[in-house]
Amino acid sequence: MPTGLNLGSLANLFLYATAFFGAFLAALWLSLAFWAYRDAGARSHDRLAQILAAAVVLLLGPAGLVVYLVLRPRQTLDEVYQRALEEEALLTEIEDRPVCPGCGAQTRPDWQICPHCHTRLQKACTNCSRLIELPWQVCPYCASAVRGGRSRVAAPPDHTDFP
Repeated sequence: MPTGLNLGSLANLFLYATAFFGAFLAALWLSLAFWAYRDAGARSHDRLAQILAAAVVLLLGPAGLVVYLVLRPRQTLDEVYQRALEEEALLTEIEDRPVCPGCGAQTRPDWQICPHCHTRLQKACTNCSRLIELPWQVCPYCASAVRGGRSRVAAPPDHTDFP
């Protein structure tokens, strides 16, 4: 009686290894199709594109995955949304910068006149010396009344009408 593997057990071992390898390849093939379906969903709102991506991978296998990787959009929907938010924030930042009403040059909030065209942008309160807008009649910082470039302290209300 020989003490090694006989031909029947070697054939069974080969059969099990082949079945395991085949099941592994089938699971890999299905998982690639599932991945392509989910990836297409992250890159497009179109349901048909998702189904077609999975079908290409299912029908063509690894070659279908290569075809899908070549044809898929470069950015996910989340990346497109983030980029749009960044662009909007940049545009808002650019639009929020103050400009000179005379020449349109960008100015800073602490400038009294435009250095390009010498247009008056703000005036200083004579009471507290803080910059205020030109049309304002009262300084919001010290509550003094401002008239014609000059400021005077507003008188408190007179409550001496009582007998």
